Amino acid sequence: MRKHQTWLWAVIITLVIISFLYAFSPASKTNSSARGSSDSEMINGEPISREDFARAAREVQLRYFFGSGGRFVDEEARRNGFDVERETYYWLVLLQEMKHMGIQVSDDAALTEARQMLGQFQRAGLTSVDVFVKQVLEPHELGIEDFERFTKHYVGIQELIATVGLSGKLVTPKEAESLYVREHEELSTAAVFFSASNYLASVVAPPDAVAHFYTNQLSAYRIPDRVQVSYVKWDLTNYQAGAREELAKLTNLDEQIDLAYQKDSSNFLKQVNAPTLDKARQKIHDARLKDFEVQAARKKANAFASALFEMEPQRPENLETLAKSNGLPVQVSEPFDDIDGPKDLNAGRAFVKDAFSLTASNEPYAGPVLGDDALFVIAYNKQIPSEVPPFEQIQGQVFEDYKNDRAMFLARSNGLAFYQKLTNGLAQGKTFSAICAENNLKPVELPPFSLSTRALPIVEDHGVSLNGERASHGQLGLKQLAFSTPPGKVSHFDPSNEGGMILYVRSRLPLDETKMKKELPSFVAVVRQQRQQEAFNVWFNEQLQKAHLPLGQQRAPGASPGPARS
Repeated sequence: MRKHQTWLWAVIITLVIISFLYAFSPASKTNSSARGSSDSEMINGEPISREDFARAAREVQLRYFFGSGGRFVDEEARRNGFDVERETYYWLVLLQEMKHMGIQVSDDAALTEARQMLGQFQRAGLTSVDVFVKQVLEPHELGIEDFERFTKHYVGIQELIATVGLSGKLVTPKEAESLYVREHEELSTAAVFFSASNYLASVVAPPDAVAHFYTNQLSAYRIPDRVQVSYVKWDLTNYQAGAREELAKLTNLDEQIDLAYQKDSSNFLKQVNAPTLDKARQKIHDARLKDFEVQAARKKANAFASALFEMEPQRPENLETLAKSNGLPVQVSEPFDDIDGPKDLNAGRAFVKDAFSLTASNEPYAGPVLGDDALFVIAYNKQIPSEVPPFEQIQGQVFEDYKNDRAMFLARSNGLAFYQKLTNGLAQGKTFSAICAENNLKPVELPPFSLSTRALPIVEDHGVSLNGERASHGQLGLKQLAFSTPPGKVSHFDPSNEGGMILYVRSRLPLDETKMKKELPSFVAVVRQQRQQEAFNVWFNEQLQKAHLPLGQQRAPGASPGPARS
C-alpha cells in the first residue's frame, strides 16, 4: 500500500499559491452546490440511490480538502473547473470497480491513512480526531462517519490505481537507459533568424496600397460587441494590515515549505514556478498574504451583494442607490469586449464572463467577482453592438499594420530564398558558415539543448517556440525541428511569430555517463509513475464509457481521472 506523506507536503505547498478559502456570496446566483442524484440512477447497470450519491459527494469534498491542504470546494475551485457532481459520479464508478475487484481495506490500514492525513494539521491546532470533527467537519455538515468511510475508500482506490496501472511500471533497465538518452542527449546547433523588424525600414507604404489593405482586412478591424458596467470595488490593499497579522500566526509555514523542498527539491520548485527556495518561499508568502486580503475583502463585498440582491424590483440603478447609502463610490468601466476585457481594470476572466451575462431586466447584477487586485460587484450599464470604424478614424493603425505585414512578408521571403542557397551550397561542399558569410548573414550559436530542456531564452526571444506549445503560422517548435534534422544538415525555413528561422544541426554531443548513472534511478521512478498513471487513465476512461453516466458527466478520452489528483 502506498504511503503518501512525501507527495502530500508538496501538494499542500503547491496549492497554497492558489487562492485560499473564499466564502460564498449568499446573493450569488452562480454559486450552487452539487445537485443530488435522482431517487435511483443506474451506473454500470447497478442502482445508485440518492443517499449513495450524497455520501459519495461528501467523500469528494473530503478528498478535495486533504488534496488541497485544508480547503473545501469553494467558489474559486468551481471557477477553476472542479465540479462536485461530476467528480461524485467518477468516485462512484471507482467504488464499483473496487468492489468488483474484491479490494477490501482493513481497519488498521484505514487508521494509518487517517493518521497521516490528520498529521499535516497538528501544528494548526487540530491535535485529535474530536477537535478535527468539531472544528472542521461539523461546520461543513460532515461527520466522523464520513471521514472513516472516506479513508477506507481512499486507501482502496489507491490500491485500485496501483493494480490497474501495474503494467505501466514494467520498465526494463535497458529501456529506461534508452529513454534517458533520448531525453537528455544534447545537440550542437546554430540558427539564422529572419526578423520582420529588420525589414521595416525598407518597406514603402503608398497611400493607395494602405487603403487597399484596409479594404481587404475589414474583418480584422471590426470591433466586436462591447459592454460597459457600473461597479463597486473593494481594493485588496485596503486589507493588507489585517492580512499581515493573520499571516504572522502561521508560524509553521516556513517549516512546511522547507520540508516539501527537502522531499523533492526540483519538483517542488517546478510546481511553485520559482528558480530558488528563497524565491519559492517569498512567492508562497505573497500568495498566502493575498488569500487573507481576499477573505477580509470578501466579507464586506458579500454583505453588500446580499443587500443588493434583496432589493425589489431588481434594477441596475439599485447598485448606485445602495452604494450611496453605504458611502461607497460607483464607477463605470470603459467599453470592453469579451476577448480583451476592460483595459482600465485588472478584472480577470470571471469579471468579463459575468459582465456579458448581464441584462437590464433579468440579470442586472453579478458578484462579488474576484479580480487581480480587488473584488467587484457589478451592474448592467450599456451594450454596444459590433462595428467597423471608418478608414479615416484608424488610418494610423492601418498604416502600421501594412508596414508590419510587408516586413513579415519580406522576412519570410528572404528566409525561404536563403534556404535554397543553403541546400545548394552544402550540396556543393561549402560550409554552413561560409554560405552565411557570402549572404551577409550572421548565424547565432545556440547553447546545447535536449528534449528535456525547459527554457532557451536566446531562441524564445526571437519568437520561436521551444516545444511548439505557442507555435503558429505552421511553426514546429525548436525541439521538433532540431531532432528531426540529421547532423550536418539544415532544417527547412520554419516560420515564427516574428519572422522565421533556419536551424543548422552540427552534431549530437556525447552524453555524460557519470551524470546518467547518478540520475537514472530517479528517472526510472518518474517514468514508472507516469506510465502507471497513463495505464490507469486509459482503463478509467474505458470504464466511464461503459458506465453510461448522465449526459455531460463523461470525461473526454485521455483525461486524468479525479482520484489521481487527490
